[in-house]
Amino acid sequence: MDSSVALGRLELARPLMTRGSCLPEGAQSAHLNGCVPLSHQVAGHKYGVDKVGILQHPDGTVLKQLQPPPRGPREMQFYSMVYAEDHCDPCLVDLQAHLPKYYGTWSSPDAPTDLYLKLEDVTRRFQKPCIMDVKIGQKSYDPFASQEKREQQIRKYPLMEEIGFLVLGMRVYKVGSDSFDTYDQHYGRGLVKDTIKEGLSKFFYNDDILRKDAITASILKVQKILQWFEGQSRFNFYASSLLFVYEGVCVPSLVSQTLRESPIAPEACEQNNNIDQSLSTMYSLHKKGCGRSHYQAKQDNGVWSSSQQPNGNRGLARLEEDRKESKSEAGQETVSDVEVKMIDFAHVFPSDVPDQGYIYGLKNLLKVLHQILEE
Repeated sequence: MDSSVALGRLELARPLMTRGSCLPEGAQSAHLNGCVPLSHQVAGHKYGVDKVGILQHPDGTVLKQLQPPPRGPREMQFYSMVYAEDHCDPCLVDLQAHLPKYYGTWSSPDAPTDLYLKLEDVTRRFQKPCIMDVKIGQKSYDPFASQEKREQQIRKYPLMEEIGFLVLGMRVYKVGSDSFDTYDQHYGRGLVKDTIKEGLSKFFYNDDILRKDAITASILKVQKILQWFEGQSRFNFYASSLLFVYEGVCVPSLVSQTLRESPIAPEACEQNNNIDQSLSTMYSLHKKGCGRSHYQAKQDNGVWSSSQQPNGNRGLARLEEDRKESKSEAGQETVSDVEVKMIDFAHVFPSDVPDQGYIYGLKNLLKVLHQILEE
């Protein structure tokens, strides 16, 4: 079957175009209707560097430029299918909890043939977001890839099949210097079996303490994603990632108290398939000690109150509902301090068997996270 119709044929109203050069900053802002390159992107195609990239819309959402066919249309169809308003498929409804919210497509009036996916920016509510992009699965090429493409992907990281995941990039807040350390894909590709635990632990170390509270919360969320994968046999995911985000601003003394009050039994670290009660207890305590959401500050900066609707935008009503919900929760301790979301769906294909490659990667990732937590 042709990969371009693997998720069903998608007819675009306009042909796709990509830009081959970066405009000067002033012209870029005017051309993109106020959108700017995403400043905290840690991996993937970057606007102005690659032919396609990711932008930040003035309303706070993220714009991901569609890749050339068949990858771009396939990813758009996947998001449209998962977030279709007229379906009540439990599998897809449950999946929504693990994806950024999707608000349809967007295009600039100056370049109406350039389509973008309009997505939730899951980092927006954090003051100092620590971000990590981890590719999951034993293969980073899909079943329709050419032999040349397969060999190219294997050469990039020969250990992908054995380890099951690859760190594509990290951005870590350092409390002492009030700055961020960044690590690119070359750092991740340099990690081997003997160094993967130490390499991954850098994401949770802020030069003061190892953020075990963030590790605990991350484990809980990855376990929920694993549960979804173990219960579905409709899709196989290739070259897809998990995006980890946690709040870099935290009160160390309260975090330490949280960890002292919530010891984790050794046997709990061996149960990767179940959400352990001690982890849940630690997570609930951790939320009381860490920094609050800063939605109120964002609310006052004029971004939310714009009266002009962006050209080509869809799903504004749902976006407004999400904003109101987020604002109402801004001062409550129930707001999560960690996000783990699935991203990048240009290589998702129908299947009738469980996605063993992705499941393998999730289990290995959980194993390493548990090992870091035990330090």
